[in-house]
Amino acid sequence: MAMERALMRLVRAQALRASSSIGVLQRGPVGSASPLQQVREYVVSSSPSDGVSRTDLSVRQPVWQQWIRRYAAGSGEPGVVVVPFMGESIEDGSLAAILKQPGDAVAVDEIIAQIETDKVTIDVRSDVAGKIEEILCKEGDTVKAGTQLARVAVGEAGATSDAPKKEAAPAPPVKEEEKSAPPLPPKTATASSASPNKDAPSPPKQSSPEPAQPKSISGTEVHMPTKGGERRVPMTRLRKRVATRLKDSQNTFALLTTFNEIDMSNLMQMRTQHKDLFQEKHGVKLGFMSGFVKAAVSALKQFPAVNAVIDGDDIIYRDYVDISIAVGTAKGLVVPVIRGADHLNFAQIEKTINTLGKKANDGSISIDDMAGGTFTISNGGVYGSLISTPIINPPQSAILGMHSIQKRPVVAGNDIVVKPMMYVALTYDHRLIDGREAVLFLRAVKDNVEDPRRLLLDI
Repeated sequence: MAMERALMRLVRAQALRASSSIGVLQRGPVGSASPLQQVREYVVSSSPSDGVSRTDLSVRQPVWQQWIRRYAAGSGEPGVVVVPFMGESIEDGSLAAILKQPGDAVAVDEIIAQIETDKVTIDVRSDVAGKIEEILCKEGDTVKAGTQLARVAVGEAGATSDAPKKEAAPAPPVKEEEKSAPPLPPKTATASSASPNKDAPSPPKQSSPEPAQPKSISGTEVHMPTKGGERRVPMTRLRKRVATRLKDSQNTFALLTTFNEIDMSNLMQMRTQHKDLFQEKHGVKLGFMSGFVKAAVSALKQFPAVNAVIDGDDIIYRDYVDISIAVGTAKGLVVPVIRGADHLNFAQIEKTINTLGKKANDGSISIDDMAGGTFTISNGGVYGSLISTPIINPPQSAILGMHSIQKRPVVAGNDIVVKPMMYVALTYDHRLIDGREAVLFLRAVKDNVEDPRRLLLDI
């Protein structure tokens, strides 16, 4: 009884707060009903001065039930699998794959389907164990959070073991029919030779494959048949998103790129000398990316405009550094973020990159892993790129491009020596970053990488 009264007071307080914006709270005739019944009879309606009848706008259900339905991920029906919440900025997605079919057994938290969004691939899992009764959507459908995908018969997983046995029984008769099929062609041949009326089906059989080939072959294939056919495949949502963002970057920003080259001798020597001890202590390999991240963090502190962003008529300067790392995957380009990179050491950066890289490649990366970021580093050198002009990742203002390391003759003092060199590129938004700042920033990155001791001394 005390709990019911407390619930009624809570509902009244919440409903009175909501009444200021959506209408007035009115209680229906309750008579001598219990307090819980009084709670159920509270309805939300507009004021009488609006000219709308209270009956039309009344919601005949408990207010607490409305709250539950508003925030719950499920459908409220037992055994119904729905699309989960996909993120604040994601309205819908495409049903990329259905991993279970009607009659298949499913366990709790087992993946039933996968939804492809603009940013990540989301797994749809079953919250009950049983047998799939019905698939309510098909691959390629656009679905939203709360859309029903499948119905599961709770606790009927054992029935699936009988289904394969029953399906296996009719298989032998089919094979017997297939065995009896080969002698049929000679019978039809003799019948066709005996009756001229049965000769008619044969010309269509000969003519049908001939027009089928031109229909499936485009005009370019007719002119160049030796190069094979063409396939039309719809773009994935991730590919569409990347294409849109990159084109918007070109259309919005005043893109300009400056270049420099870095002598990698000292960083490579440090890596060779300490990589074994580093891996033994920290459990992760020492790569070049952590050196460039630390070098970029130091340079961003010297030139805060590179870490800033334009927002309307204002400039937002960030007092933190979140480095985005561009990672190419089979599904497309993703850019996970190393948060608080200005507070991480070499080992912490390498561990974070290793974790984010694995998640990106196996498709388990989440939206939270890619949200934010103040500056991006893209390493095209892993694919053999010698030099390129990277495109800014909106809404950031600059991106650093790394490239492959090649031994080249360079002048050192009065001598010409062979050193491992890397071209680096900085693409920046010229609306915010002047050429002087961009060149000095890239020069600071160069100095830090060529002499890693500067990072320890913070100079």
